[in-house]
Amino acid sequence: MKREAAEQRGRQAEKTAARFLRLKGWRILGERVRTPRGEVDLVAKRGALVAFVEVKARTKLEDLAIAIDERRLKRVAAAVEILYPQYCTNGEDARIDVILVAPRRLPIHLPNVWHGF
Repeated sequence: MKREAAEQRGRQAEKTAARFLRLKGWRILGERVRTPRGEVDLVAKRGALVAFVEVKARTKLEDLAIAIDERRLKRVAAAVEILYPQYCTNGEDARIDVILVAPRRLPIHLPNVWHGF
């Protein structure tokens, strides 16, 4: 049951993050995009910029500080290496962003968190 609740909370956080990005002028190109190397929660585009977004949800605001780490970002970066040619077909710039979601708070958008590619 605990796993199902966490999965449901994650899906809801991704929906919240997608709405948040749309309000900021982003267009959502993909959700839960899977590759052999990992998954990217959201792929969004605004102008000539494509963001590959990792979404993390926690029930407590203070837990968001440790929700993302280098290991998780490496997994996302490995997936982005595969997805880049599919989503950046016209020379768009790309970056990896993180959106942190906690109850009764606006999402926290951390742009360009990975500088490995």
